[in-house]
Amino acid sequence: MSHQTGTVRLHRVLKAPAERIYKAFTSKDALEYWLPPYGFTGTVHEIDARVGGGYRMSFTNFGTGSSHTFSVKFTELLPNERIMHTDRFDDENLPGEMQVTIDLKAVSCGTELRIVQEGIPAIIPEEMCYLGWQESLQQLARLVEPEIPDNG
Repeated sequence: MSHQTGTVRLHRVLKAPAERIYKAFTSKDALEYWLPPYGFTGTVHEIDARVGGGYRMSFTNFGTGSSHTFSVKFTELLPNERIMHTDRFDDENLPGEMQVTIDLKAVSCGTELRIVQEGIPAIIPEEMCYLGWQESLQQLARLVEPEIPDNG
């Protein structure tokens, strides 16, 4: 049986400033809104958005009520440019540590977003990771792209 871990790479351009996208990756309310894939709700249990800090989060299946929890540790934070973190699942059937690198670059129409996730446990099909990220990034776009002025 192979114990090779998987890697996924995603590339998007969002019509939003890098500051707003960076904030969406480092704030509790935003992460709970956009990160859970379709059909899941998200709860961030605690968050400390600095290098060496991180957050614990649960995704709960809205239909069945079952949930899984993972822990994120920030290893690099360059405001509005780069976020690196390691992730591990609480479930011992999903061992090891994943590395996630998020690079943000200002472009003419917004921000270019590149995500690399490495060390995905062998039991999880890469295509399921792609699907999950696609759904999350659609929700991220809905959060960060609207320009809604405050009234008053």
